[in-house]
Amino acid sequence: MNLALYGYGPPDRRTWIMVDCGVTFPGLELPGVDLVLPDIRFIEEQAGDLAGIVITHAHEDHYGALLELWPRLKCPVWMTPFTAGLLEAKRAGEATAPEVPVTIFRAGDVFTVGPFSIEAVAVSHSIPEPVSLAITTPLGTVVHTGDWKIDAAPVLGPQTNEERFRELGKKGVLALICDSTNALREGISPSEQAVGEGLREIIEKAPARVAVTTFSSHVGRIRAVAEAARNAGRQVLVLGRSLQRVIEVAEELGYLEGLPPFLSEEDFGYIPRENAVILCTGSQGEPRAALAKLARDEMRNVALSPGDTVVYSSRVIPGNEKAILATKNLLIEKGIRVVEDGDALVHVSGHPRRNELKQMYDWVKPQILVPVHGEAAHLVAQGSLAAMAGIPEVPHVRNGDLLRLAPGPAEIIDQVPFGRIYKDGKVIGTDEEVGVRDRRRLSFAGHVAVNVVLDERFELAGEPDMVAIGLPKTDGAGELFEDIMMEAALSAVHSIPRANRRDLDLVGEAVRRAVRSAAAEAWGKKPIVTVFVTR
Repeated sequence: MNLALYGYGPPDRRTWIMVDCGVTFPGLELPGVDLVLPDIRFIEEQAGDLAGIVITHAHEDHYGALLELWPRLKCPVWMTPFTAGLLEAKRAGEATAPEVPVTIFRAGDVFTVGPFSIEAVAVSHSIPEPVSLAITTPLGTVVHTGDWKIDAAPVLGPQTNEERFRELGKKGVLALICDSTNALREGISPSEQAVGEGLREIIEKAPARVAVTTFSSHVGRIRAVAEAARNAGRQVLVLGRSLQRVIEVAEELGYLEGLPPFLSEEDFGYIPRENAVILCTGSQGEPRAALAKLARDEMRNVALSPGDTVVYSSRVIPGNEKAILATKNLLIEKGIRVVEDGDALVHVSGHPRRNELKQMYDWVKPQILVPVHGEAAHLVAQGSLAAMAGIPEVPHVRNGDLLRLAPGPAEIIDQVPFGRIYKDGKVIGTDEEVGVRDRRRLSFAGHVAVNVVLDERFELAGEPDMVAIGLPKTDGAGELFEDIMMEAALSAVHSIPRANRRDLDLVGEAVRRAVRSAAAEAWGKKPIVTVFVTR
């Protein structure tokens, strides 16, 4: 979930730019939440001083929060054609999405945003048109790498522009703000071309259908699968809305030229098994994605059979292990061969390993290295690597730190508000504002609703109504749980002198406490209890 702010000027006259505005996705600890967004209240309070937003590439963790958060900022946005195409496709699918004013740039372009002169420098990554940004002010140049790697044979797009990075280094680079995702891995990442050859070999040798699941935005991988299928005399069916959306944009921009048309679902059943390739979503075990539906036999026109092959051309995003394993087990039970990264070269990372990081240091020769984009282990690993490589200053920076790069030595001078907010249906807010905290409690201990009616003399006008959701039916001795809680509710009312029952809130709180206590004694857990008292 990447979002960086660069400011120039004294505190009372500082102008900002934002680089990237990404999302992350909720885990089981956030029931019902659709997206996790960065908390931007710091810059939102200074929106008049925000000169613009520059997006480095179209991965969700770099641009996915733009439609949700732009209305709070209402500033100009710069992005490449592919990113703009995906943003527009996403906006068309959301009825209430805002129309964001976008200025297009391409690798090699230089443009001005407020006091910043920005040059887009081509890099290799696992999506079309990724760029690093050389951000120049009178106090020096900062290179913000975005996501990158050194790939001598990318399937799409140019190689990382070594010549330009070397030129920037010769002119002098104040700071390198650098991707740390693979800072724990030695060596150099294999090329995308090698992955294409691995996929080709699997598709050519497979005796029956082949399904390949990958990240929707990986147009190079989509092209590699389509080329391998074509060369093996097979036809490709695409399953999954996000894949289809990316393919539409990629076709408009010419990234899939020269490939045969993809199959429709209706035609798939007429293709011999040995001539079929399925390209589908679901690499992270998403339960409603195409691969999970195929594993559960829930697709109307498409199915997998014993002897077919499924290739996971992707990595496991931390937190998705159980969901991915569940889908794999369903496939294996059906007699389907599963191929993943450890079995063959079917995926490579789009991020730099340690030798690539050292290469970038050598090209750019920064005075300051700031590790970003990674967990603590990755950030510390890159910091150590940079120090060993002789970079003079490697500040220890974490979310919310306001780092002064110049003038003077790099120094953390303030902490600003940061954190996470949540998109929950049509509502955006904190976990308390969208109700996630109570949902967690509900998922752990359930809910009991009790309706108590008192007559004109403040006596019970009959037995209370009670509805219990998510609680056991009986206790360990076989007694009905509702009977236990009902007895507690009745006792609570009877224990209050009739004159005091005029205070309906007092009655409600007594019943609530009694029901929770009875549940806790019989079960060991305290449900959420809601009590209504009326006269």
